[in-house]
Amino acid sequence: MNEKMPSRKSSMDGAKQIILFQKGELIMKRKTGIFFLCLLITFILFPITARADIGPKPCVFISFENMGDELCYGTLLSESRSTGPASAWDPAESDGIPEHIFTYGLDYDIWEAFVNYEDSDGYYFLQMAWQCNETKCFSWGYYPPDPFKILLYYPETDTFAISGIYESYAFDSYFSVDLNQIDSITGSQDTVLIAEKDYHYGWELISLACRIVLTILLEIGIAFLFGFREKRLIAFIAGVNIVTQVILNVKLNIIHYHNGNLSFIFYYFRYEMLVLLIETILYCVLLNKIGSKKFSGWKPPLYALTANVLSFIGGLLLSFFIPGIF
Repeated sequence: MNEKMPSRKSSMDGAKQIILFQKGELIMKRKTGIFFLCLLITFILFPITARADIGPKPCVFISFENMGDELCYGTLLSESRSTGPASAWDPAESDGIPEHIFTYGLDYDIWEAFVNYEDSDGYYFLQMAWQCNETKCFSWGYYPPDPFKILLYYPETDTFAISGIYESYAFDSYFSVDLNQIDSITGSQDTVLIAEKDYHYGWELISLACRIVLTILLEIGIAFLFGFREKRLIAFIAGVNIVTQVILNVKLNIIHYHNGNLSFIFYYFRYEMLVLLIETILYCVLLNKIGSKKFSGWKPPLYALTANVLSFIGGLLLSFFIPGIF
C-alpha cells in the first residue's frame, strides 16, 4: 500500500489539458474550414478562363430590309489583311491566278469583282462572300473582321454598295441595313449603306425575367416538399432567391452578351456554387429563427443543395431545349 494515489490537483490539470487540446483542435478545424471556404469563394469569383480553339466563336449577322430579288452578294471588308483562316489575295505572291484560290465556292467572276474592288479607306476583301438576295442576310461566324465595312455587289449591273466603318459590340453582333434608305444602285459611284445595331434587348429582358420567375417557383415548390410551408418561411426563401437569382442571371446575361454560350455554361456552374454557399449559410442560420417550427439540422442545407441542383439542371435543360430563353 505504498503506492501514492494520484492527487486531485493532477487529475484537474490533466482534464484542463484535455479541454485545451480539444479547444485547440476545434480552433484549428475552424481555421481550416475558413481557409477552404475562402479558397472556394476565390475559385468561384475569379476562375481561370478556359481558352481553346473549340466551341462558339464571335459572329457578325447582317440582315437587309426591303432588299429586292436582284442577284446580290455580300461580304465584310477588313482593316487588316487576315483574320482567322481568311486572308486577302496578294497577286505579288502568286504567279498569275493560282489553280486553287480561296473563293469559298464563289464563281470566279464574282471573286474577281470583289478582289478588284478598291476601298477608299484601304479595307481588304478576305475572299469570303455570300449570296444574300434570297436569304436577305448573311453572317460571318468564324473570326469575323473587326472593325469592318459591309460591301454588296450586284453582278447584273456590276455595281457596289458600301457602308461606313462598324465594330462588333457583342459576342453575336446583329446589324440591320434598310435598303429603302437609298434611291437606287447606280454605276456612277458606290452607294452608301447605313447599318443599325439590331440586338433584341427587349426579348433579353423578357427571357431574363422568365428565368428568374421559373427558378423561384421551382425552389418554393421544393421548399413545400421539405416542410417549409409557413408564410414567413416562404416569404424569406422567396426574398433570398429574388436577390440571388437577379444577381446571378444579370451577371450571366452580361457574360453571354460579351462571350457567348460556352463562357455562359463555364461560369454558370461556378456562380451556382456561390449561390448554393450563400443560401446554405442563410437557411442554416435563419430558418429555425424565423419559423415557429424547429427543423432538424440537416434539413436546411439539404434543401439548399436539392433546390440549387434541380434549378441548375433545369436551367441547362432550358438552354438546350428552349435556347431562345437564354
